[in-house]
Amino acid sequence: MSATKKILITAAAGVLSLTALSACSSSKSSSASASSGGGKTTQHVTLMVGGIDKQIYLPYKLADQLGFYKKHNVDVTLSTEQDGGVGAEDAMVSGQVDMAGAWYNHAIDFQMKHKNVEDVVQLSGAPGEREMCATKANVHSGADFAGKTMGVTDLGSGTDTLTQLLAAQAGIAKDKFSRTGVGAGSTALAALKNGSISCVMTTQPTVTAIEKENLGYSAIDLATTDGANKALGGAWPAAGVLARTDWVNQHPEAVQDVVDALVDTMHWINTHSATDIANALPASYTSNATITKADYITALNMDKGQFLPDGIMPAGGPKVVLATEKLIGNADDSINLGTTFTNTYAIKANQEDGFTTTTTPAGPTG
Repeated sequence: MSATKKILITAAAGVLSLTALSACSSSKSSSASASSGGGKTTQHVTLMVGGIDKQIYLPYKLADQLGFYKKHNVDVTLSTEQDGGVGAEDAMVSGQVDMAGAWYNHAIDFQMKHKNVEDVVQLSGAPGEREMCATKANVHSGADFAGKTMGVTDLGSGTDTLTQLLAAQAGIAKDKFSRTGVGAGSTALAALKNGSISCVMTTQPTVTAIEKENLGYSAIDLATTDGANKALGGAWPAAGVLARTDWVNQHPEAVQDVVDALVDTMHWINTHSATDIANALPASYTSNATITKADYITALNMDKGQFLPDGIMPAGGPKVVLATEKLIGNADDSINLGTTFTNTYAIKANQEDGFTTTTTPAGPTG
């Protein structure tokens, strides 16, 4: 559900121009600027995140803050989507960046467009989203969407997909309700406040901000693995790292280094408190005009269960995502699930660092 495409560029220098990248991205990513003590060369990677300050995407920046990219000898230039701009997954597939911090379902979407993209490490087993509805909206399930205007991050985003899915599961066709892009944070709050939408599919910390201002309530929980199991029929793997298959094949060392760093991060998240995590992130991520640091920690305690402890794509997850994509007409039986993800890098990362894995990995067909 990548949630609808969003956010602002935090590292514009790291985003390569569209015309130059097919020539420059690969060479930059594989170039060796310096050798580590073991003679291993530093890999350079550009990675755009679909909203780097959102809680569902916190591992990418946390890995940087904890020094895990440096530990694994990879120089990662992080950037983030701009509202109304090119989505992280689209920037990746067009060659503007090497990798995207985005939702797994985009790998399926791209295969339908005859573009080969794969998820190389899985960070969450649930979308991390909640359907937040205005106090008087009287919405409690997808069946109640009929005749209402539903807010999503933007049209075509993961939150848009999820909104259509919840309606379809309840037998409500997409022409029976309206969807409109309202972004996240202050813009989503404003849309609820002025009554232009009945509900918005959104994530933390926007969820807590809505509740704090008494603008609405959580009608449907897709923020935790338990919530996803109940609403969607199984784990719905969302946030991960996507890359073009040709780029992955050309840069296996860079891919492994990035996955090593993020697997380290997922184990760190699993063994530390929400307060520890918040303290490790930049202050601007945890406190702003709509939320305090205490709110951020409360929100993370609520939805921390979405994060997988070991970076491994969970068994059955890809099949659940494919089934939901087919239900709303975004995919068909031509999809080869085995080419949309790989557990190879995450399994190796866990083995090399001596971690015990708890996620049952998805097989070649999901």
